[in-house]
Amino acid sequence: MTIQITKTHEQPGEASLAVTVPTDSVREAEERATKAWQARVRLPGFRKGKAPVAVVRKRFAEDIRQAAFEELVRESWRTALAQEQLKPIADPHIHNLKWQEGAPVTFEFHVELRPEIALQRLGGFTVERTVTPVTAEQVEAQLAEVRGERAPWVPVEGERPRPKDLVNVTLAQREGAAIKDAQPYQLVLGEGRAIPEVEERIMSLLPGETVDAIVRFPEDFAEEAKRGQTRDVRITLHEVKRQHLAELTDDFAREVGDFEDLDALRRAIREDLEKDAAREADARVRAALLEQVVQANRVEAPRPLVERALAAYAQAYGIPEDRWPQFAKEFQPIAEAQVRRDLVLDWIVERQGLHATAAEVQAKIQELAARRGMPADQLRASLEKAKRLRDLERGLTEEKVFAFLMSQSTVEQP
Repeated sequence: MTIQITKTHEQPGEASLAVTVPTDSVREAEERATKAWQARVRLPGFRKGKAPVAVVRKRFAEDIRQAAFEELVRESWRTALAQEQLKPIADPHIHNLKWQEGAPVTFEFHVELRPEIALQRLGGFTVERTVTPVTAEQVEAQLAEVRGERAPWVPVEGERPRPKDLVNVTLAQREGAAIKDAQPYQLVLGEGRAIPEVEERIMSLLPGETVDAIVRFPEDFAEEAKRGQTRDVRITLHEVKRQHLAELTDDFAREVGDFEDLDALRRAIREDLEKDAAREADARVRAALLEQVVQANRVEAPRPLVERALAAYAQAYGIPEDRWPQFAKEFQPIAEAQVRRDLVLDWIVERQGLHATAAEVQAKIQELAARRGMPADQLRASLEKAKRLRDLERGLTEEKVFAFLMSQSTVEQP
C-alpha cells in the first residue's frame, strides 16, 4: 500500500492536494517513533534505552504521535513532489487532519507554487538613460551633513530649546492628581520623534522646568486608533544640547579625510553624488526594461503570491494586525509589481542559464573583503551567519539578467 495523493484544486500560484496514508504505513511510522523514543529516554527503574515499549508508548504517547506524523508528512510531501512535478516556493500548509486509531490518516496540503509563464518577447525595446545633473546646492547640502555628523553636542544653559536641539525630557501621563508611566526620552526636536504639540511644549521650557498640558494626536498620526485623541501629560525638560558646527575651512577638510583643502572635499562629494546619480539612472533603465517585458508579455501577478508579498512587507514594516486591511490596500500595487518582476527575472534566469556561479560569488566576496580590509573567508563567514550570502548571489544573478536584457534592446543616452 502506498500514500495516495489527489490534486483537488489548482490555480496560478497555488494548489491543494488530498493525502491518504494507509493504516499499515501509519502503524509502521508509530513503531519507528516508539523505538526512537525508547532508545533515548531514561525512566526510573530502567537503564537508558531499556524501558519496556508499552511503558514508553503510554508515557510519551503525544510525543510519539507527533514524531510519527512529522515522518508521514515528510514522506507524503516527497511523494507529492514526485507525482505532481510541483515547483513550490515554500513548505506546504496542512489542513483538515483526520487521525483515528486503526484508520488511514488523511489531510490536505495547501501549497504555493511558482506559476508557469511563457515570455515571447524579451528585446527590441527602447529606453532612455538620463543621469540627473548634480547641482552646487546638493554638494553644499551634503557638505552640511558631513559637518553636522562631526559636530559635538554642547550643553546649553539658560536658553529654551529650538528645532534641531537635542533634549532630555521626562514624559508622564496625568490622571487627576496622579502621575503615571513617567518615561525618559532623548530626541532631536524637529525629527518627528514626538507629536507636534509635545515639541511645542518642550520648546516653551527652560532646563529644569515642568509643564502640565493637554496635547492632541494629529489626524495623520501613524497609529490610526490614536488620531485626534487627547492626552493629559506632564513634561519635564532636563537638558538641552546644541551642535557646535566647525567652520568650513581647509583644516576641517583635512580632519574629515585625506583632502588637501575644502575644494578637494567638495570635489570628492560631487564625485560621490554623481556616482549615486549614475546608479539611479541605471536603476531606472532596468525598471523601465523590466516593465516593458511585463507589458509586452502580459504577465499577471497570481493572488497567492501577491498575498505572500504583502505579508512579507507587513512583517518587515512591523504593521499591527488592526492596520493590515488598510496596509494591504495601499501596498497592493507594489506587491503586484514585485511579483511580476520576480516571475520575469526567474524565468529569464532559468531559460538563459544566468545563475551566478560559485566562482563569481567568491570573486565578489574577495572584492568586497579587499575594500573593507579583511580576509575573504572572514567576510564569507559573516555573510553566512547573517544569512546574507543568498542575497549576494541573487544580486549577482540579477546583474547578469539585466546585462542580458540591455543587450537585447536599445538604451539611448540624451
